[in-house]
Amino acid sequence: MENKAIFKKILSQFSLGVLAGMMIGIGGCVSLSCDNRYIGAVLFSLGLFAIIQFGFGLFTGKVGYVPLRKPNYLLECLFTLLGNAFGTFIDAFLLNFTRIAPALREKAAASVETKLGDSVPSMFILAVFCGMLMFLAVENARISRAEGGHTEKVVGTMICIVVFIICGFNHCIADMFYLFLTNRIADAYIYLPAAILGNSVGGMLIPLIKMLTDKPFERMD
Repeated sequence: MENKAIFKKILSQFSLGVLAGMMIGIGGCVSLSCDNRYIGAVLFSLGLFAIIQFGFGLFTGKVGYVPLRKPNYLLECLFTLLGNAFGTFIDAFLLNFTRIAPALREKAAASVETKLGDSVPSMFILAVFCGMLMFLAVENARISRAEGGHTEKVVGTMICIVVFIICGFNHCIADMFYLFLTNRIADAYIYLPAAILGNSVGGMLIPLIKMLTDKPFERMD
């Protein structure tokens, strides 16, 4: 019975991760479809807003809470990451059968080429900044939900997403979608680990530093 419960929990974490990956993929699709990068950045935020609103599982939104949770929470983040990857793959795979695929691939290819050709330190640092913004977006939503601040939740989510896109920061899940879409996933054997590690470090940075202050985040064990 215990094994069945564990399997059910893992399946739930993976499934919620798949849904989150698909939402990020849709966000990436609308961003690529916009000629104006600022409008595209705003519309991309739909992905994270849906994830927060409906309780889907996004790796970059969860990993920042590792310092505040029990060690087994790392496994939850891992299954979420795998689900996110599969979700972005589903979106990219299906979109490649549509009439909009050529235009999407053409726009995504330029971004992918830039990211894969970057230096490892740059890949990592740009991912750290993105990880910090993702933690701020999710933590803001958690606080806003507790305090009934619906406007703050929407605006806080949108601002963090717009900033990371305009700045060109690296988001490992969004980039998985672009890599699958352009069939360059096999070429990202250096980029993806650097982006995942950078997002993880960036996400955990704020909670870890807060632990050294007189107002740390509450533990969530």
